[in-house]
Amino acid sequence: MTPPQSGPLHCGPSGWAHSQWQSIFYPATRSKDFHQLEYTSRYFNSVELTSSYFSPLRPEISKLWCHQVKHNRDFQFSVRAWRKLTYETQLEAKDIAAFREGIRPIEEAEKLGAVLLQFPTDFRFTAENRARFIQLRRELKGLSLVAEFRHASWMEEDALAMMIDYHVGFCNIDQPDHSRAMPPTAFMTSPVAYVRLCGRTHSGPYQYSGEVLNEWTHRIRKVSRYAKRTFVVFSNDAGARSLVNAFQMKHLLGIEDVRAPRELVRRFPQELQVIRPDQPLQTGLFDLVAA
Repeated sequence: MTPPQSGPLHCGPSGWAHSQWQSIFYPATRSKDFHQLEYTSRYFNSVELTSSYFSPLRPEISKLWCHQVKHNRDFQFSVRAWRKLTYETQLEAKDIAAFREGIRPIEEAEKLGAVLLQFPTDFRFTAENRARFIQLRRELKGLSLVAEFRHASWMEEDALAMMIDYHVGFCNIDQPDHSRAMPPTAFMTSPVAYVRLCGRTHSGPYQYSGEVLNEWTHRIRKVSRYAKRTFVVFSNDAGARSLVNAFQMKHLLGIEDVRAPRELVRRFPQELQVIRPDQPLQTGLFDLVAA
């Protein structure tokens, strides 16, 4: 029997409105009709929406974002669910409705790849929390959900079985170490495989080494083998390091013709030495003299 083919692979950053990306990823000189999201979608086929975590999206803004990425047919958003749904113990119908209304234009545009439920660090696998989880799953019926747990108790067999039963994906996370922290994993509990690389420091910039990226490449290949869709998200945003690592990961996963903005390649020549710049690198006078 021929094994099923893995589905599309979506690799990209978490968010796009990062001030430290200016003049490193985004061009220093821009036209009046320049849009950061549209520019980002030229290089990546996915972005994790971050503003949805802090408050429900406005439908007109969601519609605008879909318009800005329409040139990339393969582009899919992953959406961080409103934290009120995962951090508060009581679910209210009006909050569920507000969240769903905000992402409705993304659904209608067929650009919604997954909704990421992020739970608190101390959210353990208990009978009470299991019931909360199931209730939220039912309230968000019809959505492709992925759950991010940071506590190792959710690795238990009963917890994984529950996620399989309720068709919720497991977010395989790389995170700073803490008590009972979820270690690096390669679980797949739904047709959507999800990997989220957050960096390993509690504060300050962090850049993944080639060695660690290679380790994650093996995990990504494992979970994506039978997935209908796979997301690989980098959220180590400081200094555009998430972008550098995302371009590196695209290359490691065998994505063809990976190109990056010229200035980013110039700033990170060693890390991006195998990545083609989208424009020829300029050679300075002193470089010519040295040669």
